Amino acid sequence: MTRVNVKLGENNYGKADVQVFKVFRSTSRHEIRDVNVRVAMTGEFEAAHADGDNAELLATDTVRNTIYALAKEGFAGSVEAFGKELLAHFVRAGPKVTGGFAEFTEHLWERLPGDGDQGHDHGFVRQLPKHTVRVETMDGTSFKVTSGIAELSVLKTTQSGWAGYLLEERFTTLPESTDRIMATVVTAKWEYAVPDCDYDAVWKRAFDQIQRTFTDHYSPSLQNTLYRLGEAVLGVCPEISRVWFQLPNRHHLRYNLERFGIENEGEIFHVDPEPYGLMEAWIERA
Repeated sequence: MTRVNVKLGENNYGKADVQVFKVFRSTSRHEIRDVNVRVAMTGEFEAAHADGDNAELLATDTVRNTIYALAKEGFAGSVEAFGKELLAHFVRAGPKVTGGFAEFTEHLWERLPGDGDQGHDHGFVRQLPKHTVRVETMDGTSFKVTSGIAELSVLKTTQSGWAGYLLEERFTTLPESTDRIMATVVTAKWEYAVPDCDYDAVWKRAFDQIQRTFTDHYSPSLQNTLYRLGEAVLGVCPEISRVWFQLPNRHHLRYNLERFGIENEGEIFHVDPEPYGLMEAWIERA
């Protein structure tokens, strides 16, 4: 084999798929947090890669143990704040660690019905969507936080269309529509204009506004709805600097029953899983 001159490029190491479930038992009415965690460290790792020298490196097993231990000792507030705690710790603990990132997927739970309107004290049912978080640092003291939403399935059965587009094109076959089902699975993420805030409150505000805005207008396109979602989130969340959406168009096609002598008055649809339209965009403050 011919030897060539190479150098180590951008790299990291850590622990992934760490499942943390925390129960807050300070009162008889329990609270829970359920998160999947990845921590990746960056730093001076040239010797480990090029020479096999592991001196002063943190073991990934240590990373896993630390996540659970700090979840017990800390993690009293938001997932975003917990990410800052973890990264600050690893920069302090690892002689060769200078920074890193932590990624979280939080599974949401609501209370089961109980006596009264407040729900059960210790019974829960898992919900969708998921709360996503990425925290990054270059030095363990300043942080970039990105929060988001995954797997939010929304649909409206009317007040949506797709018309006025380029029809005089050789391969265009789709007819115009001014009344169709709009269905999508919202993935969103946003960056912050402030160094710290009540992250849980901002997430809840953004989540609620996305649901309200999806149905408060006629949608001439999924692109227009994406824009309106971003505008609405920035309107109710001054803490956010910009927001990104990914919206697949989950096609619901009226099934041809007329060939069987049955009239289909917009009641029976075939859900076509692929291929599908896909819209992505950042909506930013002007």
